[in-house]
Amino acid sequence: MVSAARLPRPLLPVIAVMSVALVACGTESAGSGAVHSGVNRSELEARARAAQVSIKNVYVTKVPGYEVAKQSVGVLGDDGFSATYVKQETGVQIRLAVDQGSMDAASCPKTPLRGGDGGMGGVVECVRDGKRWYRTSGKQHEYASEMDGHLVQVNADTGTVDRATLHKAAEAAHAASDAELDAVLPPKQSGGGPPVERGDLPPVGDGAPNNKVGATG
Repeated sequence: MVSAARLPRPLLPVIAVMSVALVACGTESAGSGAVHSGVNRSELEARARAAQVSIKNVYVTKVPGYEVAKQSVGVLGDDGFSATYVKQETGVQIRLAVDQGSMDAASCPKTPLRGGDGGMGGVVECVRDGKRWYRTSGKQHEYASEMDGHLVQVNADTGTVDRATLHKAAEAAHAASDAELDAVLPPKQSGGGPPVERGDLPPVGDGAPNNKVGATG
């Protein structure tokens, strides 16, 4: 029989390992508001509002060789989301558009594609591909997917992006995590203060600049 006084010794390393593991995963606990990027959820929501985008509409995708163009990120419609992924070597683009909605056999040919000229004026042809719609119009093609009440459209030019690559981009599309939100949302602007007073504007009249020497101080 093993003495009870000796039992705690082999348990100490196990307890230490468990403690380290609990500390390591603390940043992912539900409701904590903490993210790996160090930005809390409330700040992410504020950044989304500043971009006039609903944070629930922010989706991202991943295509080897493509990176999101930060200047392309913006609002779509009322509070939808859009972003363009660019292949650095060639400038080839894959466009991502997300808004609340759905698509069926009746609405598919009536809904314009989201890229380029939007497919306006062109005939939209639809083919069911698994759980998605593969759509073509003119020189563009697109995969449209329904995800949790959102219509996610991944679009590109047929001459630069093949269908297989477009399908991979559609498959990889998903609602952005907090870390991904931090990476893709425009940074919070520090402005908002009163305008800088100009010394060359007269206090009366129509506000035309006073160009006399010394007017600016």
